[in-house]
Amino acid sequence: MQLHIRKARVIDPQSKYHDKVVDLLIEDGIIKAIGGSVKPNAGAKKIEAKGLCVSPGWVDVFADYREPGYEHKETIASGLAAAAAGGFTDVLLAPNTQPELSTKSIIQYVLGKAVGNIVGLHPIGAVSQNTEGKDLAEMLDMRAHGAVAFSDGWKPVQQASLMLKALEYVKAFHGTVIGLPVDASLAAGGLMNEGIVSTGLGMAGIPELAETIMLHRDIELLRYTDSKLHITGISTAASVDMVRKAKAEGLAVTCSVTPYHLALTDDALTTYYSLYKVTPPLRTEDDRQALIIGIQDGTIDCIASHHRPQEWDAKTKEFEYAADGMAIQQSAFNILWDALNEYISPERLVEIMSIIPRDIFGLPVPEIQKGSAATLTLFTTTGTHALTKTNIKSLSHNDPFIGKELAGKVIGIINHQQVHLNK
Repeated sequence: MQLHIRKARVIDPQSKYHDKVVDLLIEDGIIKAIGGSVKPNAGAKKIEAKGLCVSPGWVDVFADYREPGYEHKETIASGLAAAAAGGFTDVLLAPNTQPELSTKSIIQYVLGKAVGNIVGLHPIGAVSQNTEGKDLAEMLDMRAHGAVAFSDGWKPVQQASLMLKALEYVKAFHGTVIGLPVDASLAAGGLMNEGIVSTGLGMAGIPELAETIMLHRDIELLRYTDSKLHITGISTAASVDMVRKAKAEGLAVTCSVTPYHLALTDDALTTYYSLYKVTPPLRTEDDRQALIIGIQDGTIDCIASHHRPQEWDAKTKEFEYAADGMAIQQSAFNILWDALNEYISPERLVEIMSIIPRDIFGLPVPEIQKGSAATLTLFTTTGTHALTKTNIKSLSHNDPFIGKELAGKVIGIINHQQVHLNK
């Protein structure tokens, strides 16, 4: 079947069609024609929308699908369905399953579960065996069987000597280590950002230092090893400044931020609503503004949804005992664009959602030109859209943005000779 995309603005700084309004004709997963006007076959499926944009497929660089081991929270199938609805053609999968993604057999298992899906799944192998933070996992073996990067995910490596070994080890195959900037000893017992709001609420705080001291350590280890490091989920103004200085020095460090850290602050916790309990915690308005500046000036490279599904029982309890995380992959673009549309262009949006993450993690960058395979995200930056409980694809609903009208809309994706269109 032919697919006829009508009057779409190409958002791709690498394409000669960038910022032009064109028609695209796609057949058997290949862009057969592109230009001001194309002639489809009779019966071709037509896609058109007001303000329609087309870009290379988006990448989520850190999402947790919980399978194997926690299928009551999310499965690979339901997670990839949420990704497709959210406009992502590729997803990097966090290693915190049970058993963990710390051997080639588990890497092969999750890849096997994703075979034939419209969304490409890319496992992040564990740095340490069983993410226990003691001994290195067989990273080279996992790399050979499909792992695209290495991290202990939600259990960041606390032992400096182990992180040092990991950074040295991945140099053999030009790999990347992903760090979550949390010092567990300083964050222990904390429930939210330490500051005026936490004091007023009488809740134990997590100091900024729990993030910055870990980030400082990892930057120093990176400097020593001359390796490659990605920091996911930075949340403070000080962290942005540290990464900016490290980049200026020429270190191979990149970083990502979550949509919710760009949209929310610790003021949201005044409701004691456990859906706002995340790691790292929501910070202050000054921190949020610094993150936005980091997106604008290129200090922050890309977006990580930190999609972390939790079942109803895990969230609906006293704040102290509630599980961390938001399951926001399906609404990530809307949260992001709602927070950033006054600050960045659609071109910058596509850079941080598609072009740069592909470069960081060695994923192919799709070309929007005649004869190329179609790996595309279709979206609009105009109007609003609300995710509802009737159209959510994730098994878990721990998304505080459900029901809220947010800017923009994902129309669908095209990938692997398949098409997904949102209703």
